[in-house]
Order: sequence, then C-alpha cells, then structure tokens
Amino acid sequence: MPNGEEFQRRRRAIDLTKSQNSWIDRELEECSFVDERLGKRFRTLLEKLSDGTGESIPMACQDWANTKAAYRFFSNSRVNEVDILAGHFQATRDRFAATEGKVLVLQDTSEFSYRRENPELIGYTRRIKTVRKQRKGAYGDEKVSTICGILMHSSLAITTEGLPLGLAAIKFWTRKKFVGRQALHKINTTRVPIEAKESIRWLENLRQSSALFGEPDRCIHIGDRESDIYELFCTARELETHFVVRACVDRLAGDGAHTIADEMDEVPIQTLHNIEVRDNQGHTRKAVLELKCKRIQVLPPIGKHKRYPPLMLTVIHAQERDAPEGSEGLDWKLITDLPIRSRADAIEKLDWYALRWKIEVFHKIMKSGCKAEESKLRTAERLVNLIATFCVMSWRIFWMTMLNRSAERVSPRFALTPLEVILLDRLVKDQTKPKHHKSLSHYLTKIAQLGGYLARAHDPPPGNVVMWRGLARLTDIELGFALASE
Repeated sequence: MPNGEEFQRRRRAIDLTKSQNSWIDRELEECSFVDERLGKRFRTLLEKLSDGTGESIPMACQDWANTKAAYRFFSNSRVNEVDILAGHFQATRDRFAATEGKVLVLQDTSEFSYRRENPELIGYTRRIKTVRKQRKGAYGDEKVSTICGILMHSSLAITTEGLPLGLAAIKFWTRKKFVGRQALHKINTTRVPIEAKESIRWLENLRQSSALFGEPDRCIHIGDRESDIYELFCTARELETHFVVRACVDRLAGDGAHTIADEMDEVPIQTLHNIEVRDNQGHTRKAVLELKCKRIQVLPPIGKHKRYPPLMLTVIHAQERDAPEGSEGLDWKLITDLPIRSRADAIEKLDWYALRWKIEVFHKIMKSGCKAEESKLRTAERLVNLIATFCVMSWRIFWMTMLNRSAERVSPRFALTPLEVILLDRLVKDQTKPKHHKSLSHYLTKIAQLGGYLARAHDPPPGNVVMWRGLARLTDIELGFALASE
C-alpha cells in the first residue's frame, strides 16, 4: 500500500490530466469565502467527493489528512450553505441568460432523515418509537431509536425541454417539535400570517430566484398542492413573474357566494387530450383527458381579505375519461395567472406541470446517488454544508443525463476533458461507424454503458443511476491510467 506522500504524488498525476476549464471551475468561479484558503479547500473537497460519488468522506478523501481537512471545513463556523452554493447560483444565472424563451422554476421540499441515539446533536423533526421485533438486531430490539431530520426547500430551474440549468434558491431548516395533523385542527390556519408559517419558504424562494435571474417575466414557477398559497399568487403579481400550481383549496370566487369548483362544474368540456401515463410499477397506458378552462375572479381567504386583493386567475381542470378499474385516474386542477386563449395554451401548461417531477428526480440523486442520508456527521450545521455540496454534484449528474437527450450537435469538449474522450473511445467500442462527428451525446451514452446501460436499439435514453455509476467508474479508470503512465 502506498504511504500518504506517495498517494498525494499519484493524485497530482491525475490532476494534471484534467482540463483547467473543468465544470468545477465554472461552478466555483463566483464563490466568495471569507478566507481564500476556504475556497481552495472547497474546490479540492468538491473534486474528491465528485470523483467518489456515493462514497463516505473517508473513502473519497482516502487519507487522514484530507479527511480531517474535510471534517474541519464542514464544521467551520465561517462556512455556510450560502457560501458553498453562491458560485453555483451565479453559474445557473449565466445558463439562464444563455437560453431563450420561458424557464420553469420547480419548487419542492425534501426531508433528509438520520437515525441517531442522541437527536439533540442534529436538530430533529420528530421522534419515532419503533415496535420491538422478534428478529435479533432489528431496529427497536434493545433501544428506542430516533429519527432526526433536516428539511430542504429548493428551486430548480429547467428549460421547457427538461434540461436542468441549476438551483436558483434554497432554504434549510429543522424542527424542534413535530406538529401533527390533529394539533393543526385546533387553530384556523387561514388566519395565521404567512410570516409565522413554514410556508413562507415558498415566497422566499420565489423572491430569491426572481432576483437572481433579473427577468421575472421569463420565469414560470411550478409547485404541487402544497404551493397553493394565496400569498404566493399575490407575491408573483408583485414581482411580475408567473406560476402554475396544482390547486388544493376550493377558494371563494366571483361575488363570494360560490367557490371555484362551483364555477368549473358549469363549464362544459372544451377539448380532449391524449397522453401516456406511467404507474408506480413503470407500466405505461394511454389515457384521454377532458379539459376545461376558465378565467375566474378568486377571492383571498376569510380573515385576510383586507390585506390581499381579489385576483383574476385561470383554472385548468384535466380529468381522465374512463379510467381503468382499480385506478383513481388522472385528475389535475391547475391554477395559473397566465391566460389560456387556445387548446395549445392549455396543453402547454399541462406539459409544464408534468415536468415538476424532475425536482423529485434531483432529490433522488442526492439520496440514492450521493447517499446524503448515510452521512455520520453529528450536527445540523455540518450536515447542511455537506448537503449543499451534494446539491452541486447532483445537479451535474442530472444535467449530463438530460444533456444526453438534447446534445446531438454539441461538441464533447463542452462537458468532458480530452483524456475522458480518449478513454471512452478505447473502453467502449462503437457498434456502428458514426455518419458524422462524434457528439457529446455519443460519449455520454458511452459513460452510461460503463454504468451498465446496454444501448440496444429500442432502449430508452439512459437514466441517472447508470450515469452516476458510469461517471464513478470513469474516474477510477482515469486514476488507473495516470498511475500506469508514470
């Protein structure tokens, strides 16, 4: 086994084979830490964690010196998630400026759970007493286990074709106490100011992402039923930006004597739309949607009518016709500030909302690819800094996966180093001779093949799992190549 000095010499050898204009340089160009040494340490740390995606910090760092430096960085009181993500936010802004047309800003919340015996070290969301099992070694066999959690609310910018441009806003927090549904029934939440609710995060991310891009009119903020917040509608109007959210509340409409649902019940079916639906098992089926749209005056919640004005919003109701037995069928009620003038406009808004699941894929990459929930760091502050680092790594994996589906004419140098191109040509032979120059998509498919993708004629495009496996394997091969060339 090589000693620490020998290993560092070998690591420097592989570093020399990497392009100076790598993706890490682009993502960290605008980073600004209070100490320049922290910026250098973060760059080294991001590089090591990216090379060892899914590995623990000691495994990625390989030696005690680098591992200790990583622990010190994450626990440094002068480092926070804002510093870590500042460069990525600015890179996202640059990619936004380089695109044309509308950009979708997806918002969602994800919870990172950690099992700890002492939750006070983490900052926790709730405690769960597990049922005692008969099997030895199962959770709850000897001790009462505790689930600790960190919540992350993020805004992911994507093009209308689904290409992720990067994060535009993010917020982390923990809860000292979990308030159950029964407790919420004891108060009238419609009378509680938005500033006193966790829901304020939707408005904060809306403001942060709009300010970052500087062109709010190009942004369409997409959210699930949790984002059906009247204050969000008013904030979007104030910022001159737009939204498409799935309705959850049947709000008062018109003169206040009826609701949105009452008005929509009187609207006849205006058109039909054929789509493909995929269930939880991955099976697809064809479905026919009945579409109804109407521009409606929506009233603020009772108790807030003096603070917020009525709004003219468009309601889109898409309901599946003749849903198969045993299936609930598709039933979307969307609300937007954008007008609907034609069938194409209504379908466009449905397609935009259908892309909302991509932020869930982004969260899945963080948990399954980067294994964010397997970290052994002991405090919430350290975990937040680590998760913020994983955000940058996860975006890159997601970006390369989606770029593979839209990069037919892009040069491979756009995302890969010259060495990576050479290695991929040697490792993965072309099944057929390319008719034109080899594009970036061609090489991204080769990376996926290193991760187990079969690349058969009728296979769908490679997904995130095979991409992060392929990237990890390519990094190992690069290191082996550098060592062999000494």
